[in-house]
Amino acid sequence: MERLEREIKKAKTNNPFEIAKHKNIIIRYFPLGNTLGFYMKNVRQQVITINCDIDEYLMMFVCAHELGHAILHPNENTPFLHKNTFFSKDKIEREANEFAVNLLLYDKSLEDYDTKFDVLRETGIPYEMERFI
Repeated sequence: MERLEREIKKAKTNNPFEIAKHKNIIIRYFPLGNTLGFYMKNVRQQVITINCDIDEYLMMFVCAHELGHAILHPNENTPFLHKNTFFSKDKIEREANEFAVNLLLYDKSLEDYDTKFDVLRETGIPYEMERFI
């Protein structure tokens, strides 16, 4: 993931919130019900919207996922990401999920964990993302 490494190096962090700030992407928080978040580009401004009612670990993953859309698919307004759509077969959703997992695990040594599920549990990445490790 060449783009991922380039963004981490530019921002000097793998924190998706900090990378978004570095890229001048607006992050806003609203109660979205069952929707976790979404990405959109309005004119030239990129915007990530995150459900304010989810826990901070899930917010981190949702931000990383939506940042993946902003970087990999900057001109696409992504459909809402619902709690039960982590297994979306849509190519851009898979790419954003893979980007998010790789971003959040960038500075982690997988040898420090016994199983993939330990990695996921301790980093707050949803278990459905196991296939990207």
